[in-house]
Amino acid sequence: MANALEVVGERWSLLALREIFFGNTRFDQIAANTGASRDVLAARLKKLVAAGVLEKRPYSDHPPRHEYHLTEAGRALHNTMLLLKEWGDAYVTEGPLPLVWEHSCGHVLQPRVVCASCGEEATPESLTPAPIPAAS
Repeated sequence: MANALEVVGERWSLLALREIFFGNTRFDQIAANTGASRDVLAARLKKLVAAGVLEKRPYSDHPPRHEYHLTEAGRALHNTMLLLKEWGDAYVTEGPLPLVWEHSCGHVLQPRVVCASCGEEATPESLTPAPIPAAS
C-alpha cells in the first residue's frame, strides 16, 4: 500500500486522475476542474507520467501542447478510484452526493471487491494473509 501511495496518494494526483477518467485530458481542463495551482499540477502530472500511470501525447505543434492519457497502469486504478469515492461518500461527504454512477444494468453503482474465483465479497473477516511462493 505504501508503494502505491507514493505514486497516487496525494490530493492533486487523485483529482488529476479523476479528471482524466472523466475525459478531461488537457492541462487547462484539469487545472480548471481541480483548482490546483499550475506549478503543483505540473509536478503531479510529471510524477504520474514518470511512474507510468499517464502518458503525454502531443495535440498541437504551434504552440507545443500535450494531453494526458491513462496507460494500462492508470486504467487499472479505475476500481480503486470508485471504491475510494464510495468510502468518501459514506464516511466523509456531508449533504447530497456530488455525483453517482449508474451501471449499465440501470442501478446506481455500489462498487465492491469480490473474489475472482468464487464471486463472494472480500471482507476483512474472509481474508487471511498467505505466504508468497518462493521464486524458482
